[in-house]
Amino acid sequence: MDDPLQRLLDVEARARALLDDATRQRKRIIDEALAAARDAEARFESERAALRDPYLGDARGRAEQATGELARKYTERQRALRELAARHETEAVDAALALLLDPAA
Repeated sequence: MDDPLQRLLDVEARARALLDDATRQRKRIIDEALAAARDAEARFESERAALRDPYLGDARGRAEQATGELARKYTERQRALRELAARHETEAVDAALALLLDPAA
């Protein structure tokens, strides 16, 4: 009877050792995965500016182009309005002069 009981105790001890070993391996794997994730996050943070710079450059270029286009349109519109105002001023002066010179007309 001693022999089967001893075998059970030996098996239980081996099982406990296997369980302890598996627990240590599991903890090691989790720690390694967490460290790898932290490293990847740190790399991403350090490279984020490099990833963002081309997009910001493109956006700045488009913004400058749009600003230039709006400035050009504003200048053209301002010139057209000034020409129109000058023409209307000339027409108004001519009409007022005609009215003063010939009130019957």
